[in-house]
Amino acid sequence: MNISDKSRRAMENLGLTSYETKVYLSLLEFGSMIASDISKKSFVPYSKIYEVLNSLEEKGWVESNSSRPQKFFPKSPSTALESIRIQRENETKENEQSILNELMPVYEKSGTKERPEIWVVRGFYNIASKVGDIIQNCQQELLIALPQVAQEIAKSLQPVLRTLHDKGVKINVLASEHTNPETVKAISRISNVRIKNSMFGGGVIGDGKQVIILLGESRNEKGGLEPIAIWAEHSGLSGLAKEYFNYLWNDADK
Repeated sequence: MNISDKSRRAMENLGLTSYETKVYLSLLEFGSMIASDISKKSFVPYSKIYEVLNSLEEKGWVESNSSRPQKFFPKSPSTALESIRIQRENETKENEQSILNELMPVYEKSGTKERPEIWVVRGFYNIASKVGDIIQNCQQELLIALPQVAQEIAKSLQPVLRTLHDKGVKINVLASEHTNPETVKAISRISNVRIKNSMFGGGVIGDGKQVIILLGESRNEKGGLEPIAIWAEHSGLSGLAKEYFNYLWNDADK
C-alpha cells in the first residue's frame, strides 16, 4: 500500500519504525493475517515479524486473537491515534510530577527569583519582536495605540493581524491623525480603527495580560537614537493601560 511521504513521515514522528509502518499498512490493505503472510505482504523479514507485531500491539496500532495460528488485525487509525494521545498525556503528567517533586524543592531552597515582570526593550527589531509575541498569543482582544513613529511596526504586523481577525479576535486600533492614510485604510480592513488627535505615546495590550508601551527614543551606546519601550506581563499594569486606552478610544474620531 502506497501512502504519501507526508503521511509516512507523520507515522514515523509518532514513533513507528519503517518496518512497523510497512506491517500496519499491509494489514490495512489486506485485512487480518497470520504472521507468515504479513511478512510476505509487507516484505518485512520473518525473523523480525513477531518483534514488529508485538511492538505495534504495545503502541496500540494492532491487536491479535488467540487462534492457532494466531491472527493479527489492524486497529482503525483514529483508535490508534487516540491511544497514542492518551499515552503521551499520561507520560507528560508523570514526567511533570517527577520533575516538580525533585526540582521544585531545590529551586525554593536556592532563593532564586523568577524573571522580572517588567522589561525595558530597545531597538526597532526587538520591539517589533515583542509586539509580535503579544499579537500571536492573543486569543480574545487586542488593543493597539499606533502613534506616527510606529507605522513601520504596523506594516510588518498586518499579516499576523489578519490571521487574528480571521480567528474572530476583537482588534481595536487607535491611530494618530498623522498616520499615513494608506496604512489606516489597510488596517481598517482587519480591525476597528479610530483616529486620535495629539496622540504621542503608543502600545499594544493583549487579552488584558501583556502590554508593551512605547516611550519614545533614547541614545544607544554609539550615540544614535533608537526607540525604547517597556514590556510587562503584569495584570495590574495591563489593566491600567487598558483603562487609559478605552478612555482615549471613547474620545477618538470614528
